[in-house]
Amino acid sequence: MVSQIWVEYSKREAYGGMVRVPLWGIASSGLAPVLLVVGWTVAADLQPAPFDAVSRSISTLAMQEMPYRWIVTAGILGVGICNVITGLALRAAADGGRLLLIAGGACSMLIAVNPQRPHGGSLAHETFSLLGVLTMTLWPIAAIRRAPDAPVGLRPRVAYAAAGLNLALLLWFAAELFHGPQLGLAERAVAADQALWPFVVVLTVVAARSRARKPMRAEARVRSS
Repeated sequence: MVSQIWVEYSKREAYGGMVRVPLWGIASSGLAPVLLVVGWTVAADLQPAPFDAVSRSISTLAMQEMPYRWIVTAGILGVGICNVITGLALRAAADGGRLLLIAGGACSMLIAVNPQRPHGGSLAHETFSLLGVLTMTLWPIAAIRRAPDAPVGLRPRVAYAAAGLNLALLLWFAAELFHGPQLGLAERAVAADQALWPFVVVLTVVAARSRARKPMRAEARVRSS
């Protein structure tokens, strides 16, 4: 009997049903999209000349010699830090997914400290941008848990759907790179989706743990009565 209870407990620990996400992990996952959107919005609003966010990229706002570039740079840096923290906290996810999320966060930080130059671009910026979007597109798949009681955000169908949506947005962005009129909008859609998904996954893990604890609480009440 004891061995059966331990097997069931171990299974839930392994697949997320009873794994607690620390408060600092919940906070970091929720803060990431806020920092990103606030950063690019405030930096654009403060520009001396009107800034067209539909056609112009986030990287333009963070470009060297751009007014108030530090605001969007701080936002991108903050997103990277938050993703690293979330990856460390998200123990319910498979290790491969956590590592990719942490790697994506590191890429964001490297993007922030390697801005585009006014003339000639930046190879480091473009390299880390490419690596970052790829890792953030793939991490939901690498984080999959196949147990029946796995959190919704870590289930195969949901993870593949999330990755598919981000890939579609990424293809749109790639098409806009060739002088498209909606380059900025496409880039912001990709960035917002990738910043928001870790928070969605964390919320499903919290919900799964709450559901898993209800039978235990009911059993405890029965025993105490």
